[in-house]
Amino acid sequence: MGWNTDHMGWWPMVWGWFFLALIVLGIVVLVVALVRILGDRPQHPGARPLGRSRARELLDERYARGEIETAEYEERRQRLENET
Repeated sequence: MGWNTDHMGWWPMVWGWFFLALIVLGIVVLVVALVRILGDRPQHPGARPLGRSRARELLDERYARGEIETAEYEERRQRLENET
């Protein structure tokens, strides 16, 4: 019964909270990294957005650059759509 002989004071509690905050921060960073890594992957290799084929994309690009005329574009587009 006398004076408190604990000379450390409140420092152990401060360090405990500090390490707890570091652990929580580490978990948050890990979850964010996993979401970014897994969210950026395509569902399967070679997946095309909106079901457009590579041939149709190339045809659209050639038409946009003016390499083919409208009649040729329409004819080739119809052939591509009929193949599927």
